[in-house]
Amino acid sequence: MYEEHQAHQPVFVHAGFADPKGLLARMTPQTKQDRHIFFEDECVLLYRKHFSKANRVLLRDGFRKRKNREYELVENFSDLHITYPDEGMDGFGDFLIVGDEYSETGGPAYAVAIHLTFIDHDQDDVMRIFHFKSQRQDTPLDPAGKFAEALSEMMQNIGASNSKVLETGAVKEFRILHDKGHFPGLGYVKKLSMNHPSRR
Repeated sequence: MYEEHQAHQPVFVHAGFADPKGLLARMTPQTKQDRHIFFEDECVLLYRKHFSKANRVLLRDGFRKRKNREYELVENFSDLHITYPDEGMDGFGDFLIVGDEYSETGGPAYAVAIHLTFIDHDQDDVMRIFHFKSQRQDTPLDPAGKFAEALSEMMQNIGASNSKVLETGAVKEFRILHDKGHFPGLGYVKKLSMNHPSRR
């Protein structure tokens, strides 16, 4: 199979495969043109070392998924954008504010949260994440009103002169929503958070 697609420069995504030597035997000689993406939780260092001559990207899930009302205002997200060379990698990736864990559960939210990542220059440029939450968290009613509460908390934070949140297109759109008093739906709110890069 690999031989059939070799001319198209395939990318290998490693997530639980247990025979790195067998895979390498099918694709030697190994070159920097070979690209490998490793899910960190499923590919230990010893496994990744087998592909040391190739172009390697480490994928880490920095988002700790929990109920919206259980989030603290701010927590660490990742330092991989700084440390990936120390891991022997050529690049890095993450799962944004969605996380790697798939879940079919859902339903009305008791609390609405807006998640925004940022680079904390006071903490060695680690990437951290804000969780701006609604004040009301006791019923699943009124998501629009709860979004307004979370958005108001966000506006207070990013409006401060010492705010660490980058003024991106997504943040500008959040400002427009706040000014208009418009609720675009929770799916769109998540999309905006995903479109907000922490750094340029």
